[in-house]
Amino acid sequence: MSIQVPAPSCSFASDNTAGVAPAVLEAMVAANDGPAGPYGADRFTAAFEERIRGLFGDDATGLLTWGGTGANVVGLQALVRSYEGVVCPSSAHINVDECGAPERFLGSKLIDVPTPDGKLRPADVESTLGVLGTVHHVQPGAISVTQVSEYGTVYSVEELRSVITVAKAAGLRVHMDGARLANAVAALGVPVRSFTTELGVDVVSFGGTKNGMAYGEAVVVLDPALAGPARFLRKQAGQLPSKMRFVAAQFDALLAEDRWIRQAEHANAMAQRLAAGAGRIDGVEITQAPQANAVFARLARPVIEQLQAWSWFYVWEADPDPAASSASGDGSPRDEVRWMTSFETTPDDVDRFVAGIAAALST
Repeated sequence: MSIQVPAPSCSFASDNTAGVAPAVLEAMVAANDGPAGPYGADRFTAAFEERIRGLFGDDATGLLTWGGTGANVVGLQALVRSYEGVVCPSSAHINVDECGAPERFLGSKLIDVPTPDGKLRPADVESTLGVLGTVHHVQPGAISVTQVSEYGTVYSVEELRSVITVAKAAGLRVHMDGARLANAVAALGVPVRSFTTELGVDVVSFGGTKNGMAYGEAVVVLDPALAGPARFLRKQAGQLPSKMRFVAAQFDALLAEDRWIRQAEHANAMAQRLAAGAGRIDGVEITQAPQANAVFARLARPVIEQLQAWSWFYVWEADPDPAASSASGDGSPRDEVRWMTSFETTPDDVDRFVAGIAAALST
């Protein structure tokens, strides 16, 4: 039976499904007026670089790229040699969702460790250090933390400080995958440098696409010694936009007047609204306390399929023990799903989606 509630106008499948923020689109149009120097020799890129120094500190270098995977590859290449590995959670985007790009282009290994919530802890890093100095083994050379994590969880400043302290003491460098960095800033309510520059993060992949840009990300190099090599690595990786002004203008509009934080605050608030509404429905189990713009929930598989036909979203993880779920419920496996909100999600979208969930569970 189909769901009779009107579907939301937005998609909860991903924040990548959202369009471009109006101010960002206007900035792209304005950047199209007349010629400009290529490869970053333009006033838009200069303005972007100045904003990056204002956010991260005077020694920060902002390098614009085409996309998130490219930004991660460039950033990680600046940190490790081919015989060194990158310690990361098993669920990390670089490990699961980048088609092996980091390992191919770095020529080095990802050392993935299981975590319950997508966050590295000091013990996770320590568990990989026993091979240091042993010539037969890949040497841990860096850690990669994802802020916000793939599970929608946010590292506190203290959590990051503890894991970075262990890494640095062992001589490891630190990469932060910040595809949703704005959502973390909004969730924590602290300046971005307080959990990056001030804690010793070496390189940040700074995301814009998930927060209102059409395309483009940035590699923010916080260790000045790495900035020069990173410029060459960006070109070598095919991540140097020739008409860079169109990426720079987008970032400039996003960063102006704290628009990047305000849009992330809205997305986070819509996730809270969704989790609260869905969590009150019998048959819905919220599996992760929402901290940013992601809601994870467990539902019966037939309900999920009915909802997906009505308003598409992704299954995050299939039921690991369907026999037990079937014995305790309606005979159906219960899978975990992910619902994402964005800067353009409206309260009406959320309320319609919640009403659709309730309708699917009542049939």
